[in-house]
Amino acid sequence: MKDILEKLEERRAQARLGGGEKRLEAQHKRGKLTARERIELLLDHGSFEEFDMFVQHRSTDFGMEKQKIPGDGVVTGWGTVNGRTVFLFSKDFTVFGGSLSEAHAAKIVKVQDMALKMRAPIIGIFDAGGARIQEGVAALGGYGEVFRRNVAASGVIPQISVIMGPCAGGDVYSPAMTDFIFMVRDTSYMFVTGPDVVKTVTNEVVTAEELGGAKVHTSKSSIADGSFENDVEAILQIRRLLDFLPANNIEGVPEIESFDDVNRLDKSLDTLIPDNPNKPYDMGELIRRVVDEGDFFEIQAAYARNIITGFGRVEGRTVGFVANQPLVLAGVLDSDASRKAARFVRFCNAFSIPIVTFVDVPGFLPGTAQEYGGLIKHGAKLLFAYSQATVPLVTIITRKAFGGAYDVMASKHVGADLNYAWPTAQIAVMGAKGAVEIIFRAEIGDADKIAERTKEYEDRFPLALRGGGARLHRRGDHAPLHPQADRAGARDAAHQGDGAALEEARQHPALTAGPTAGRPSGRPFSFS
Repeated sequence: MKDILEKLEERRAQARLGGGEKRLEAQHKRGKLTARERIELLLDHGSFEEFDMFVQHRSTDFGMEKQKIPGDGVVTGWGTVNGRTVFLFSKDFTVFGGSLSEAHAAKIVKVQDMALKMRAPIIGIFDAGGARIQEGVAALGGYGEVFRRNVAASGVIPQISVIMGPCAGGDVYSPAMTDFIFMVRDTSYMFVTGPDVVKTVTNEVVTAEELGGAKVHTSKSSIADGSFENDVEAILQIRRLLDFLPANNIEGVPEIESFDDVNRLDKSLDTLIPDNPNKPYDMGELIRRVVDEGDFFEIQAAYARNIITGFGRVEGRTVGFVANQPLVLAGVLDSDASRKAARFVRFCNAFSIPIVTFVDVPGFLPGTAQEYGGLIKHGAKLLFAYSQATVPLVTIITRKAFGGAYDVMASKHVGADLNYAWPTAQIAVMGAKGAVEIIFRAEIGDADKIAERTKEYEDRFPLALRGGGARLHRRGDHAPLHPQADRAGARDAAHQGDGAALEEARQHPALTAGPTAGRPSGRPFSFS
């Protein structure tokens, strides 16, 4: 038995070497961790249980029968992150360039099936050159099996892809169907066809970084949700993200002990929003002051920067945040911002994550570029996402909520459960100046009269007086919200299922007799 165990350990040691010491050293020289080092850093110490360590390909063409390495270019298994189960696979660039073979794909499929069966998140770490050409259609068939399971897992378990090297050809489609993609700057690339093929076909000369680097995919294509300086930072941030996410679409959001008093008053919020309605301010700063300990994980921070999406906690519970950003394009909605926010809202809805929406939107961005780019359809995607959402929705209007954008940004009319108005809130078809110029167009030449009419229009609807009581939002009316107490407003998102307020709203005659009559009673709140 001793000899058998020793031989087994020798085989394990050989498998752990991947493509050999020289290739491991070359991996380090590129500034990258190895496949196993990435797993070791990602998972809790000693928690990794590996599957199929000794699997080898069965190709006999092009001399491949003489080139067999245990593991066949991918390490698979499960472990824990802060005590919570996750499944994962990590492609090994030192073995056949991490290329996908029939056996390689079978290992990934097995771990995907197990993640679905166990209802646990799955993480894919990519560092590979695409399909293994020597295996032909067998490799392509393997891709298809992986893709089918990506679709089956969508909206059921969180799927996270981390690109830590090349990700080309067929390899790109699996990450594209997952919930989040993160990249490492300067060492990771994603493209369907590489620079050489691009030059051959189109005569365009482009580098790998220009074609599919982290900067391109985080700021231009929107393929990636974030990028990091190196492998270590990327993996540590993935661990942080997992702490925000539920394990599946049935369990509630994770709850972490918070030492941040939900009832604390932040006096700085009184002055965060300028008195001048045209002066910008940082909505991201507002969110960070509202969430527990200022811990906010932003999604797609470099793309469509006129809208903010990300995860925070209130009273220890995960909440999704969507907010217009007045610092960029005055916070207007355009095609990119609408698509970005819609995708985030739909993810939160799939995984029962409450959503808080901060609104300061002057409208949709006008112009031929937007209209030709499909603004109508893209704007409708966000409207559809909010209208379809069955998770708690709390909306806080901090300043402007004009035109159709008011409706789209989680208004009460599309299903928001609670709507609050900051003292500086303005809700209208358009701004006072534009409205006056239309209503009183005959007086446009008289500057004094226009100024008088503008003030008259602004004073006609004193929003702070309309609240009438702290609980009028139960009946769908806007309630005025003191800025210092904004955390309490955000807290309502996490507690919508705990009290009788929402049930009272559901039974209101306007809902039971109106266009929403007949929809399923109650929303699936289960956050404890």
